[in-house]
Amino acid sequence: MKVVYMGTPDFAVNTLEAIVNAGHEIMLVVTQPDKAKGRGKKVVFTPVKEKALEYGLTVSQPEKVSEESFVANLRQMNPDVIVVVAFGQILPESILNIPKYGCINVHASLLPAYRGAAPIQWAVIDGLAESGVTTMYMEKGLDTGDIILQSTIPLAENETGGSLFDKLAVEGADLLIETLKQLENGLATRTKQDDSKSSYAKMLSKDMGNIDFSKSAVELERLIRGLNPWPSAYTRLDDKFLKVYEADVLSENEVDTLGALQQTPGTIIATDKKSFTVRCKEGALRIMNLQLEGKKRMDTAAFLLGYKIEIGKMLG
Repeated sequence: MKVVYMGTPDFAVNTLEAIVNAGHEIMLVVTQPDKAKGRGKKVVFTPVKEKALEYGLTVSQPEKVSEESFVANLRQMNPDVIVVVAFGQILPESILNIPKYGCINVHASLLPAYRGAAPIQWAVIDGLAESGVTTMYMEKGLDTGDIILQSTIPLAENETGGSLFDKLAVEGADLLIETLKQLENGLATRTKQDDSKSSYAKMLSKDMGNIDFSKSAVELERLIRGLNPWPSAYTRLDDKFLKVYEADVLSENEVDTLGALQQTPGTIIATDKKSFTVRCKEGALRIMNLQLEGKKRMDTAAFLLGYKIEIGKMLG
């Protein structure tokens, strides 16, 4: 098939590779404009652009895909299908109507659940037992198009936003290739989404990682995993930011054995050679992996070799 591919971040790289390896003709790769990053403001290519250039593919980076010159170029190309994976711009109807088989999106949730920008991380934060990927026909609404195929995967007990991201990127690439086969063979079906069952996965922000110890340890442990590796959960220790990447949950009974049921949430209630434990509204968190401001990420055991933590100290 003649394919125009639209994608930007790491999540979209696996699908681009899969399309190339499946032997389809990629006429054009469209990705977001390059951005200057870091103190030196060095211009950095998007992950999709880097991979496309490795394959010698033509890359376009319009500020807005709605620009008439860009749309006219797509019409002239007359692709069989436009594949969109985490591209970052809304496609106008003028583009949605161009390809023979339509514009096909790979979305990292089991739609209609978790429409929106951050379905992977919210699946972990909300404590789902399973997640998955969906291929769908794109339309004007946000992730509201008819479903073609879905694939489900279970979440591990220690699943993080990063580990689920990697799993779904691979799963999504495989599902897209099967979707293209069905489209080409006239076997692809359309299943309307039940809007009454929809939910929204809002965009992540750094401030949502601020650990509120007035919540339960179970809730906070899921938040820590969901925001690992970015934007990461954090608190403050001795007026320095302390990122928390891994923590274990202690039950109320375990807190009781420490004699700390009456301690204020945010109080350090125990320490040992490998960890320290912080009281929450319900239960407690044993901090196992962290990064103090100005330091590298490390296991708490290594951190405690050079930093004294006292019982009774408050975090936050």
